[in-house]
Amino acid sequence: MQQGKNNYKKKYDLAIIGGGPAGMAAAVRAHELGIINVLLIERDKYLGGILPQCIHAGFGLKIFNRELTGPEYSSIFEEKIVQSGIDTMLDTMALNIKSENGLKIVTAANSSFGYFDIEAKSVILALGCRERTRGQINIPGSRPSGVYTAGVIQRMVNIEGYLPGKKVVVLGSGDIGLIMARRMHLEGCAVKGVFEINPFSTGLLRNIAQCLDDFNIPLYLSHTVTGIIGKKRIEAVKVSKVDEKLKPVKGSDRIIECDTLLLSVGLIPENELSLTCGILLDNKTLGPVVDENCQTSVKGIFSCGNSLFVNDIVDNVTQAGQAAAEGCLAYLNEKPYEEPSIEVQAGEGILYAVPQKISGFKDVTFSIRVSRPMKNAYIAFGDFFKKKFKFLTPGEMVFIKIKKDIINGLAGGKTRVIKIYTGSK
Repeated sequence: MQQGKNNYKKKYDLAIIGGGPAGMAAAVRAHELGIINVLLIERDKYLGGILPQCIHAGFGLKIFNRELTGPEYSSIFEEKIVQSGIDTMLDTMALNIKSENGLKIVTAANSSFGYFDIEAKSVILALGCRERTRGQINIPGSRPSGVYTAGVIQRMVNIEGYLPGKKVVVLGSGDIGLIMARRMHLEGCAVKGVFEINPFSTGLLRNIAQCLDDFNIPLYLSHTVTGIIGKKRIEAVKVSKVDEKLKPVKGSDRIIECDTLLLSVGLIPENELSLTCGILLDNKTLGPVVDENCQTSVKGIFSCGNSLFVNDIVDNVTQAGQAAAEGCLAYLNEKPYEEPSIEVQAGEGILYAVPQKISGFKDVTFSIRVSRPMKNAYIAFGDFFKKKFKFLTPGEMVFIKIKKDIINGLAGGKTRVIKIYTGSK
């Protein structure tokens, strides 16, 4: 399928970096809003990001009111991009961004044009995220083959048609790990269990039910892999219980025979490119600090999707891309823009809240992730606004819309700070 025009006109109103679901949604929405001079840059040979390898259903329930596979979901936006005539540069790596004379200069490279610059009035960063590896969580033991991240195995099985092993242990209960535990089971593998270091799962509740419970795959909470055994090929792993400080409990070790260790131990927003232009990053989300328009600390550069923070479902990523395009339109039209003078802080029980800076002149929908499961709980904004929940869990993002008049009431006084926190009823 044609992926758009692989050319560029040197100057654009908007350059979007990243052709996954957030970037595609941003490009389509920008075109719908009347931003015609748009360039979409993607480092892979095709659009869609991780969607083409996600052959399971469950996408699109929020956006399209129907259940789609990843390739089906992606193809809808690919077709819209082609029909809109949006310029698309595939197999192109963006290397650097700098501001110059009111423009953003994106330095990129590909086999067609070599090393070149693109001038844009504005930029949307839709860079996606990457998986944590064994080295980043420091699993001791030997270094045999057979240790993979969940996304790598997903590509091997669903795209390349290669089964990495027959006896599988899954470390981490992230959504892609749960989905791949089911996928490996359906391929005839013996999935020995999913082991999660936390006392709660980090995946969506529906994935625990549909991927583990429905196939009798056991989930072991407060457990982790403390050793890898094998020479050329992994032969077994050592698994241990952990205490409340996540430290291995002495005497709780057991050896589980396996030929594959599948790691689903977290995702990291991709923001190396953001750092090249001095964008301020949040040390909790690991993505840019943004205002209610998705604008970063560098004016004219916006962030969305999994490079802003790791989302639960692709429908939310799509909506984030659309919101970034709408914020970009206001910037390009030079609409009166109030500086985001109110700081949003994550308090007790809140892992993070986005946006981190707001102006108080418009309604804001906050994306909030709690740090622990809670029943009969609430999320409070200062002492003025409180929303109740029957259940809160870190695996499920919470969205709360706050009206501008409430925001200004919350941020009254000299400090101009809104603290968000949780508690039990």
